[in-house]
Amino acid sequence: MDEKLKIKISIADRVYPLTVDMSQEEGLRSASKKIDAMIKQFEENYAVRDKQDVLAMCALQFASQVEQKQVDKSIESKDLDRLKKINDVLFDYLEKK
Repeated sequence: MDEKLKIKISIADRVYPLTVDMSQEEGLRSASKKIDAMIKQFEENYAVRDKQDVLAMCALQFASQVEQKQVDKSIESKDLDRLKKINDVLFDYLEKK
């Protein structure tokens, strides 16, 4: 069982105290850095006045990345199934010769 760790994560100039498994710490710290970098990018490139709007845009960006990976994985899985079927047909054909 992982030992619990108390950490503080900063996002958009707010500090969030968390109790997490030690195995989660690195991922959470990396995620908070990516969120802050994305906030900075949105603030520099768009006329956004409210942090709530920037955070919503970040959430949408990250969620769309996760969804796109699932779509891509589904497409790859279908392609792999097709290739396996083609391989089976070719293998059966070659065995009969």
